[in-house]
Amino acid sequence: MEWRNSKGYPDPTAAEALARVVALEKAAGRRYRPLVYICSPYAGNIDYNTSRARGYCRFALSVGCIPLAPHLHYPQFMDESDSESRELGLSIALILLGKCKAVWVFGDRISEGMAREIAKAKRRGMPIRYFNEKCEEVVRDEDCSRQ
Repeated sequence: MEWRNSKGYPDPTAAEALARVVALEKAAGRRYRPLVYICSPYAGNIDYNTSRARGYCRFALSVGCIPLAPHLHYPQFMDESDSESRELGLSIALILLGKCKAVWVFGDRISEGMAREIAKAKRRGMPIRYFNEKCEEVVRDEDCSRQ
């Protein structure tokens, strides 16, 4: 099992530990599914971005995770165009982010809201993985420059 850390380097120790957790969960008849925060654009082309976010959630589920995408949930009953409502939604999302095991960032564009989510995850020392729109993991230049 190959697993890479947030900087994109192979991390066999973590891979071995995760493999043990999976084996224990299987033996107990359960499958461990970590909660991952889905970070992707929402504003702008809302229909397109919502469709993409749904696909990112399906991807996370397909690889054994539980996706959490507040930007799909809160706009159902909060007004994105109202700055106070938007700020409240983002504040709630940042609280939920802290309950997740990792943050998965999708797409080539980082919106202002996404930047706040990523900054919060970095302050918490959370693993952050970056993916393109095809759900292929990518290493970002900023990750390489920290070595």
